[in-house]
Amino acid sequence: MAIPKIRKDSILSALKFIDEHGIPDKHKSTQYELISSDDKKYPPKYVIAVANHIENGGEIVTTGYNAVEAKNYFESHGFKIQTKQEKTEEAKISSELNESQDIDGGKGFGNYKNPYSKLLLESKNIVFRGAPGTGKSYLAKQIAADIISDGYTEQYTELTDEQKQQIEFVQFHPSYDYSDFVEGLRPKMNEDGSIGFELRDGVFKSFVEKARQNFENSHKPKEIREREASVNTIMTNFFSNIRLEEDEFKTIKGSKFTITNIDDKRIYIAIPGNETVDKLSLNIDEIRRMLESGLDFEKVSDITSFFGKQFATQNYSYDYALFKAIKAKALNVTKTDVAPEELKKYIFIIDEINRGEISKILGELFFSIDPGYRGKSGEVATQYSNMHAYPNEKFYIPENVFIIGTMNDIDRSVDSFDFAMRRRFRFIEVKAESTQKMLDLLEDVQLRREALARMDRLNEEILKVDDLNENYQIGAAYFLKLKNISLDDLWNDYLKPLLQDYVHGLYDEQGIMKRFAKAYGCYASDEGDADEASQN
Repeated sequence: MAIPKIRKDSILSALKFIDEHGIPDKHKSTQYELISSDDKKYPPKYVIAVANHIENGGEIVTTGYNAVEAKNYFESHGFKIQTKQEKTEEAKISSELNESQDIDGGKGFGNYKNPYSKLLLESKNIVFRGAPGTGKSYLAKQIAADIISDGYTEQYTELTDEQKQQIEFVQFHPSYDYSDFVEGLRPKMNEDGSIGFELRDGVFKSFVEKARQNFENSHKPKEIREREASVNTIMTNFFSNIRLEEDEFKTIKGSKFTITNIDDKRIYIAIPGNETVDKLSLNIDEIRRMLESGLDFEKVSDITSFFGKQFATQNYSYDYALFKAIKAKALNVTKTDVAPEELKKYIFIIDEINRGEISKILGELFFSIDPGYRGKSGEVATQYSNMHAYPNEKFYIPENVFIIGTMNDIDRSVDSFDFAMRRRFRFIEVKAESTQKMLDLLEDVQLRREALARMDRLNEEILKVDDLNENYQIGAAYFLKLKNISLDDLWNDYLKPLLQDYVHGLYDEQGIMKRFAKAYGCYASDEGDADEASQN
């Protein structure tokens, strides 16, 4: 079928129609763009289809002619056609996904809205790089929400509170270190008012621990999970019904003690009859593991053997006393029936990942985050492992943990990744045009159109400067500020200072800034500054 006969006014009406209704994803162009008199871009084939619909009726279809024929048609009628230099990163990714039969390796991770989601699941670690304001952080949260909701939504705010627990967000900075990220000593107030130190997990290790528990629980046999659930019920009932600082317990040797406080990790006891040590903290997990074992501990040395220690510790005498007390109260507790635990995904987002000294922050986890060493094959001993309750126990990152990083690689104030670290991440460039969809958050339709037009004109002008490139283009995130400020304020307070930094030291700085101001929609004064009055 040849291209139908269409009057020019029908084509102009088609452009207006597209402005009002947008371009369906399936009709977006990958080869050519029709450039209107106001510098807007349209897919040529879709313009013909809409114009034909307006003039001749029928459905809006683009079959019967190809992109080259559409290009030639418009050029012969005096319209400006521009060849797309390359596909947007999103288009490349979409094509890559379509060519893959099963990119997630058959792991059953679902169907997703975002084209980057499956790439993250495949690669384990991704870094989005691009100029400031290109929406990298916004994109990271979209992907996280998409994956966690199994394709239901890309909006973090629409996730349930439970689903939000599967996402963590941190921002690196020059002072960020290993103790913040993995583990380290932190000051604490002792019960007597003195200051001491305790080992605490960092944000990443704590997050991974949640994922590890889920991963292991989802693979445990039902009988083991039922036993663990029963023990949890037994311990909860026991500690809920004791009177702190009142109920007394007794060791084998007759030492009396009371429980003063309990938290997630420790049981704090007072030993009034002991002149040497009158206060201790017990590891609650040790007692839990003893109960889960199903063993009958008859003496303290049995505990020593159970934990693989050469010598007994003072704490084991009190562990033994509480173990016996809990067992005595648990005789009438019925077995807890548990449903299988679903394997979940956990996503850790590191904003500005290159602002911190990443090798120092990760430490030995530099090895464990490698996609090829996830799971127990990549387990390592952390720097403070000798202070752990179980010093021989190692740390690993399970298969259900995924890492997203963002970085501005044109930022002159930060260092770039070394080659070893780059090998552990998949790097994807985010261009200004690829995240324009976030401007849908501007509810004012006219303002959204104006923002897009100014953004496109300004970015085209940036590309005309010899020493700048796509990495210096202005991202859509800047234009979201229009929710609260004017177009003029956006230029004067945000865009102009940024662009001045870009062109500092270049030949004809003032002339370049005048062209930027004009492209944005501001008149330039004789001094080269943008007039505060816009063209509108």
